[in-house]
Amino acid sequence: MYLFKLRFNFGVYEKLLALIFTTKEIQNDPKLLPNITLGYMIYDSCSAISGALEGTMRLLTGQKKTIPNYNCQALSSVVAVIGDSFSSTSMPMARLLGLYKFPQISYGATIMALSDKNQFPSFLRTIPADLFQSIGMVHLVLYFGWTWIGLLSDSSDYGLQGSLIVKEELVKAGACIAFSETIPAVYSEMKIQYISDIIRKSSANVIVIYSTDVALYPVMEVIALNNVTGKVWIASDGWAQSYWFSKNEFLRILQGTFGFLVRRGDMSGFSEYIYSLNPYNNPDDIFLKFFWEFVFDCKLRIPDKTNMNITKDSNVCSGDETLEGMKLDFFELNDLRYTYNIYNAVYSVSHALHDMISCRRGEGPFYNGTCAFMYDLQPWQLFHYIKNIRFRNKESEEVFFDVNGNPPGLYSILNWQITPENTFRYLDIGRFDSTAADNQKLAVILSEILWNTGHEKVPLSLCSESCSVGYRKAPQPGQPICCFNCIICSQGEISNQTDSFVCLKCPEDEWPSERQDKCIKKVIEFLSYEEPLGSLLTTFSIFLELVTLAILTVFIKYHHTPIVKANNRELSYLLLLSLMMCFLCSLIFIGHPTNSTCMLRQCVFGIIFTLSISCILAKTIVVVIAFSASKPNSSLQKYTGPRLPKILVMFCTSIQIIICVSWLILSPPFQYENRTSATEKLIIECNEGSTLAFWCMLSYMGLLAIISLVVAFVSRKLPDSFNEAKFITFSMLVFVTVWMSFIPAYLSTQGKYMVSVEIFAIVSSGAGLLLCIFSPKCYIIMLRPDLNTRDYLMGKETSSSKLGKNNETQETGLKVYEGRVGSEKSTGD
Repeated sequence: MYLFKLRFNFGVYEKLLALIFTTKEIQNDPKLLPNITLGYMIYDSCSAISGALEGTMRLLTGQKKTIPNYNCQALSSVVAVIGDSFSSTSMPMARLLGLYKFPQISYGATIMALSDKNQFPSFLRTIPADLFQSIGMVHLVLYFGWTWIGLLSDSSDYGLQGSLIVKEELVKAGACIAFSETIPAVYSEMKIQYISDIIRKSSANVIVIYSTDVALYPVMEVIALNNVTGKVWIASDGWAQSYWFSKNEFLRILQGTFGFLVRRGDMSGFSEYIYSLNPYNNPDDIFLKFFWEFVFDCKLRIPDKTNMNITKDSNVCSGDETLEGMKLDFFELNDLRYTYNIYNAVYSVSHALHDMISCRRGEGPFYNGTCAFMYDLQPWQLFHYIKNIRFRNKESEEVFFDVNGNPPGLYSILNWQITPENTFRYLDIGRFDSTAADNQKLAVILSEILWNTGHEKVPLSLCSESCSVGYRKAPQPGQPICCFNCIICSQGEISNQTDSFVCLKCPEDEWPSERQDKCIKKVIEFLSYEEPLGSLLTTFSIFLELVTLAILTVFIKYHHTPIVKANNRELSYLLLLSLMMCFLCSLIFIGHPTNSTCMLRQCVFGIIFTLSISCILAKTIVVVIAFSASKPNSSLQKYTGPRLPKILVMFCTSIQIIICVSWLILSPPFQYENRTSATEKLIIECNEGSTLAFWCMLSYMGLLAIISLVVAFVSRKLPDSFNEAKFITFSMLVFVTVWMSFIPAYLSTQGKYMVSVEIFAIVSSGAGLLLCIFSPKCYIIMLRPDLNTRDYLMGKETSSSKLGKNNETQETGLKVYEGRVGSEKSTGD
């Protein structure tokens, strides 16, 4: 008796009771199988392949002594096989039954190979294949952001195939495998110690274990002995709810473990059925007899009808025993999982039979619309109906099989939590549904999770810390892709999410933010009237314009005075007008550049400034000619008169006009959006078109200025009374200095500051000409009118002896200097 107690398996007996309960429930349903009695035969494979094959052969031949491929039964009443519970025994059964297309529905075999319909054509199951469990594990790992994973499996097909799918799916999703180890089929202390050391030393804090509890137990013993804590274990259904690990030694290391189990079901009335069991009402049930004796620890003696008396013995059951009110801890009545799969398997066969007997002649699924009949039922005919069934059971769960004979992948996710009694409770904290949408397959209740010791929040399992926005991942040579360095994005690039592999280049009109996590619009830059620098330059230009206008007004008002006549007043008027236009043309450089303003501003500036310098050059040459022509028999007298300065001004200006017109025709300036010079700015500027033409224009203008400077310097010693050569010399020095400084300043700046430099050069050089040439004359006109006389200009202070024979020369020179010699109106004003 003692030996029998050790071998009695309550889990197997619970599944047997589920089969009997479901059969009776179906039999009591008048709508499902009317006029059909549903029964069962029980074979015990003893979890051995030989036992499974022997039972299968008996079923197929109808004989205790099996004869392969020979059936001794004239009419077999067996229509389907429910089982077996293990993949190792289900596979040989499925190969044999598949030869006859005999329906086989397993409630516990999960190995993926059984989904191959070429090898196992008539195999179906009500438990999901390991493929769905592996995918569910990967979803859980990715849900918590774990990318550095350890893998451990046993050496069976279940462990090797399941862990292989996990590995493939993790790598496909971008995660990495820190290590992958296999528990040896034959115990090896060295290998187990090696596995324990790998787990302890690895930086991976999450380990997925695809194994049975029996194979895993020796490894966990060593891990517990080495006190490996802080790891998150993800358990396959082979050990997800194993009582082997409820010992104290495993509490610390396995707390917080996640386990995958097939979803929990409910069988209404099943608990009541078990509590109603009584061997006195079922004297032929040998399993119930053994169960009763084990539960109540007594010897069952059921009296026959002729002798109702039983011997009173302490070891003999009294007959008053009842299961009502007992706590049957050896059954899992509140957590039906594999038992629930048996329930669905039996109902699948029943619904298939119902569909078969409901077939109408001429509308059947077989040849010429024929139907199958109960009195001549072939296994392959029933299999056709079973694989195509689709119904809702009494718990409103939809039952069906896919093309591979698998049901939907429905799993519960359990969290191992320590109870006050120092045992594990397996709290249901989530689910996985393979039929749901991608973003709804996994559901987890975070608030219910208890993590391993040392973790108050979701632990990390990373080879490298995540790269924040603004950085990209750079793989480490020779390391998995999850091991990387974080490198800041290059200039002009961003990364707007963590762990980016590449940085994105901003559009040309945008630039990266300070953190380089987003692109923002570039600041549009040009010299505008509204900004302080533009306003200042505008004000300065207008002020000088008004000053020039005032000086011109004064000169026109006092046009009859000697100081205005001196050095050719027409040239003075023209010079003042050109300076006014110079100050005005600087305004073209301010404001939003357009193609029109770009084409105008450099050419207008060049032509007008050339006109100004031409006037100054003409003034200087007039001075030289005036005093050279006054000498007796001078050949320069024919060049005196008002025509020479006019021709000189027109000739010099015409050359600049030709340069500018050629520039506009061949390669005109245009508006340009400079996106590269400054990262954060979009500079609206003028592209000069032809750089050569631009520098030719400036060079020609500089050449005229240098000639004017040389000529004025040579003529600086002529009589001071009416000679302005010294002032022209100084003004040209200012002019040349300004524009020589302009060149490096212009080349070293960009954008609005480049434009500002050119405007400043225009305004300051124009102001220098205005100040140096006209301020002395204005001083005399306005403040010293006593000096604005002919006598003063003739050299009143010069002694008569000095005037002597040169007096005539001085007079002639003055006439030429005033521009009157050679004119029709020789006496002038």
